[in-house]
Amino acid sequence: MTDARYDVLGIGNAIFDVLVKTDEAFLSRHGMTKGGMALIDEPRARAIYGDMGPATEMSGGSAANTIVGLASFGARAAYVGKVKADQIGGLYAHDIRAAGVTFDTTPASDGPATGCSYILVTGDGERTMNTYLGAAQDLTPDDIDPAQIAASRIVYLEGYLWDPKSAKDAFVKASDIAHEAGRQVALTLSDSFCVDRYRDEFLELMRKGTVDLVFANEAELRSLYETSDFDTALKQLRVDAKLGVVTRSEKGCVVASSEGVIAVPAFPVAQVTDTTGAGDLFAAGFLFGLVRGAGYENAGRLGGLAAAEVIQHIGARPQVSLKELAQQNGLSV
Repeated sequence: MTDARYDVLGIGNAIFDVLVKTDEAFLSRHGMTKGGMALIDEPRARAIYGDMGPATEMSGGSAANTIVGLASFGARAAYVGKVKADQIGGLYAHDIRAAGVTFDTTPASDGPATGCSYILVTGDGERTMNTYLGAAQDLTPDDIDPAQIAASRIVYLEGYLWDPKSAKDAFVKASDIAHEAGRQVALTLSDSFCVDRYRDEFLELMRKGTVDLVFANEAELRSLYETSDFDTALKQLRVDAKLGVVTRSEKGCVVASSEGVIAVPAFPVAQVTDTTGAGDLFAAGFLFGLVRGAGYENAGRLGGLAAAEVIQHIGARPQVSLKELAQQNGLSV
């Protein structure tokens, strides 16, 4: 196996985030399920945007947030995601490159606009997402550069990518190339509603070894195994996945493998402002610890640190250097 050019390469839906603070009445008025993610069409996107208050706009997308977090830790990071050659697509590409991430995916010249997610944040910090995939769903196997995949120690895939057929094919192609090169493949389950749609396919990816590492939160894990009992689900995860990492909000996380389960406490948080990106940034810290050989417990602590930083402000990307934050907390690796 040759040396890696990148520590982690992420593949996901390139989505521009539009965040706004709102209340339960807004969610009810628009028929939204609090805390979930719904895929919407362009007319519904316009209707939601037209009824929203003042918004904060920034580049997002689950895997992209993770990759930006990795770059903030000091990792060599790359991203693959589809935008259109429009104004928002240009902003998106600028933002991710400015964060120190290699982003070479060719933008679409025609078809739907760059994707947007309308994220409603209620007073308790919970986020409800309404996502118009737009150009993101037009990611195809042709957008996967075999040399770039083979040069990445870990390829990180988001569950949201499993919705469009062409993106699914790109996902599988990347996994095959990574494994042929002796690399690892990680998957985040992304959302319990996503798991509901693709439960059997996700389980097959794990059981066949298409993915080596799975990230999930408690709701996603319970959905995956259709049980309300956390311990039952965790036991099955240890059978199905080579390595599973489950986040548990203020309870921290557990790292599960055939050898056993390691519980890692959460970092203390002064105030939860916006939970958008908590799982994404946790994955960034954990993957950084993994590629730096820090061990599962320290990787979990790095993940907890990054998640704690991002939930204390609006937006799904870090506002400080995670490398410096880790050093301040005795977690430099």
